[in-house]
Amino acid sequence: MGPFVTFTIIIIVLIFIISCIRIVPQSQMYVIEKLGAFDTVWDTGIHFLIPFICRIAKKVSIKEQVADFKPQPVITKDNVTMQIDTVVFFQITDAKLYAYGVERPLSAIENLTSTSLRNIVGDLELDQTLTSRDVINSNITATLDRATDRWGIKVLRVELKNILPPREIQDAMEKQMKAERERREKILQAEGEKKSAILIAEGEKESKILRAEAEKATAVLKAEGEKEKKRLEAEGESISINLTQRALADSLIMLNESKPTDQVIALKALEAFKEAANGQATKIIIPSQIQGVAGLATSIKELL
Repeated sequence: MGPFVTFTIIIIVLIFIISCIRIVPQSQMYVIEKLGAFDTVWDTGIHFLIPFICRIAKKVSIKEQVADFKPQPVITKDNVTMQIDTVVFFQITDAKLYAYGVERPLSAIENLTSTSLRNIVGDLELDQTLTSRDVINSNITATLDRATDRWGIKVLRVELKNILPPREIQDAMEKQMKAERERREKILQAEGEKKSAILIAEGEKESKILRAEAEKATAVLKAEGEKEKKRLEAEGESISINLTQRALADSLIMLNESKPTDQVIALKALEAFKEAANGQATKIIIPSQIQGVAGLATSIKELL
């Protein structure tokens, strides 16, 4: 055997060995069968495949996957037929069960979703169906997760993508929503008018209170002014009377010291009375002595 043949054989053996090497990429798993029976599951990394004995039965992706199913006709408890389409998020957790558990796993999940959806929505009325999406999603997710465990599939969540009631139901719902919006608008308008009326009434009340307080303060100040005026007038009268009496007393003292006659006394009394009459006092009190002197002065005038 020549060197060329030996080199050729070595090259063929190397190519054969290299062809038996398999590299499992990230986020994938390979299901391996040996002589037609399940042997093992390869994870990410380098593996050697025995030719003619072992084979790769299935390549399984372990990433989260999304299945968007077409709308399904569903009848509610109050006999309303609607179309509901769902979206299922799932992940393969066991490659062996996924490969051997069920034929056409996606079709099985779709049928199971449709059946579970009909059972759950069939116990709800139309209004409950439209307002209970979270409840429906949770119930379908729990049902599918329990059923797909034996298939190596983990159902993460189920979402109702669209809920389409019949056209006449949609029209009735739109009219109802319009009437509800109009009712709320009227309520808000009435509440606004009520608050406005309350604010106006409170403003008028405060205005009246302030006006009354101002009138009260004015009346109090006016009364205090009148009181002060009367007090000052009384003090003026008192001062004038005291001055008159003091002047008369001084005159009498001077007359007594000069020992005047009765006629002189009468004249001095009349002069003092005249000065008192020309004063600023509004009232003059004439003593009885002056009245006597005035009579005496009149008698003297008659004699003259």
